[in-house]
Amino acid sequence: MRYRTRVTAPAAALFGTAAALTVGGTAQAAPKDTASPGPETLGDPVFPSLGNDGYRALAYHLDLAYDATTKLVEATATLRIRTTQPLTRLSLDALGLDIRSVRVGGRTAAFEQADEKLRITPARPLPAKARVTVCVEYGADPSRTLAHTAWVVTPDGFAICPQPNSAHTVFPCNDHPSDKADFTFRVTVPNGLRGVANGLLVDTESLDGDRTAYTYVSREPMATELAQITVGDYVVKDRQGPNGLPLRDVVPTARAAALEPALALTPGLVEWIEQRLGAFPFETYGLLPCNSDNANAFDFTGLETQTLTLYKPNFLLQEEKKIGSHMMHELVHSWFGNLVSPATWSDLWLNEGHADFYGLLYRYERGWTDSLGYSTFEDRMKYTYGLGDQWRHDSGPVAAPNAVNLFDSQRYTGGVLVLYALRQLVGEDTFHAIERGFLDRFRNSSATTEDYIAVASEVSGQDQSGFLRDWLYGTKTPRMPGHPDWTVKPVSSALASPHSRRGGHWHENSATL
Repeated sequence: MRYRTRVTAPAAALFGTAAALTVGGTAQAAPKDTASPGPETLGDPVFPSLGNDGYRALAYHLDLAYDATTKLVEATATLRIRTTQPLTRLSLDALGLDIRSVRVGGRTAAFEQADEKLRITPARPLPAKARVTVCVEYGADPSRTLAHTAWVVTPDGFAICPQPNSAHTVFPCNDHPSDKADFTFRVTVPNGLRGVANGLLVDTESLDGDRTAYTYVSREPMATELAQITVGDYVVKDRQGPNGLPLRDVVPTARAAALEPALALTPGLVEWIEQRLGAFPFETYGLLPCNSDNANAFDFTGLETQTLTLYKPNFLLQEEKKIGSHMMHELVHSWFGNLVSPATWSDLWLNEGHADFYGLLYRYERGWTDSLGYSTFEDRMKYTYGLGDQWRHDSGPVAAPNAVNLFDSQRYTGGVLVLYALRQLVGEDTFHAIERGFLDRFRNSSATTEDYIAVASEVSGQDQSGFLRDWLYGTKTPRMPGHPDWTVKPVSSALASPHSRRGGHWHENSATL
C-alpha cells in the first residue's frame, strides 16, 4: 500500500491545446434522417433537467484568468466528448456565463442560451461514437446573483462549491455525477495571489503583466460537482501522510499558524480510515479553509471537492474533539462520493450515510460525546431508530429524496441506520467485505443503490434485496436485527423538523457536527 510518485507532463501535452483538439478521425456528416438534437437531460429523479444524454464527457481542460481589479473571470472550457448517437445539436449545462464563442471540431458553431442550457449547433452533424472537441470561450462574474451558484466570493478572490447542481455556473459541462471525466486546470492570477485546483500542480508559468499561471492535473476521473478552483492569498503547506501519501493544504496566509493544529490531524485520520476502506484512492489529499468569515458564504461546514476538501476556516479553529468526527466524515467521501459517485442524486445516502457512519465510529472510539450527548454508537442508533417513521413521513424514505429534502438528516443519520441494520444482520466481518467489494467494483465510476444491494447479496451469500429495500424505500421503519426491544415513536404531523435544513442551510444535518 505504497504511493508511487508519477512524473506528469504539462497539461498541453496531456490534453492537447485547444487548437490541436479536434474530431477524432474525420467526422462525416450523418444522414439527415438519422441525426437529431441530443436529449437535453439525463433523467435524474431529483434534478430532471441536468445533463445531456447525446454524448459522454471524456475530459475537461479549464483555463481561467482572474482579474483582481474587476474581480471578473475570463475563461475557456475545452471538452473532449464522445457522441452516443448522431447529433444535429448538443447542449451543455450553463447558467450565468457570458458565452463569447463556441467551436466544435475546430469549426465555429452556432449557439444559444436557454434556461440553464447552452445549445450548440455544429457546422455539420456529428455521427454516433465520434470523439469531438468542444471549445467554449466565456466570461463570468463570481458575484452575479443567480437562482443558484457555485461561486464563493472572498475578499481576495473566490472558491467554488458546485454540489449538487451548480458546477455549470462556473464552467459549461455535462453537470451530472454519472458522467465522470478527466480534468486539467490552468488558473492565471496576478502575482501575489495563488491559483489552486484539484489534483497535482504540474506547471507554473510566469507571464507578462505580473501574472502567474498554475496548471493542475487530476489523475483520476472526477464528477463535475467535485471540481475545486480557488484564487486568493494562500500558502500551500506540504506534509507526508501514511504510506507515502503526499498531503497538501491550501491555507489563508494570515491564518496558517492558527490552523496548523487542525491540519496536523490529517495523517492520523487517513491512517485510521485506510485500515477500514483500503489505500487512499487519489494522488493527494488536503484541506482548503476558504478565506472568508462570512457565515453565509456557503451553506455547509465542509465539502468533499476531490483531493481538496473545502472548509469554513473558523470551524477548524476548534479543539480536536469538536472537529475530528466531521473531518473524518469529509475524508470518507474520498471513497464514498468521489471514488464511487452516485449514479443519480437519489443515491446520495451512499455518500452521506457512509461518511456519517465512519465519522461516528471514529468519534465514539475516542470517547467523544456527540452533539446530542450520546457516547456510544448503539445509543445514537437507538435514538435515531425511534425517529425512523417521523423522518420517513417528513423527508421520505432514505433512498427516495426530492430536491427540497435532499440534504435532510434522513440521507445522513438515516443512512447510517440502514448500514447499522445491515451490519447487525450479516456481522461485522461480512459487512466490511461488502464495503470493500462495493468500492472495488465501482472504482472511478458511479453506482446506484441497487448496485450496493447486489454487492451486499453477492458477498454475504444471501439475497439482501428484500431486507435493504424495506430499509431504503419503505414508508415504515423495519425491525432492527438484534434489538427486538427497540421501538419507533408514533408520527406527529405537527412535529417540527429540526433535522430538515437546520437553520435554513443545506449540508448541516450530519451527525458528526
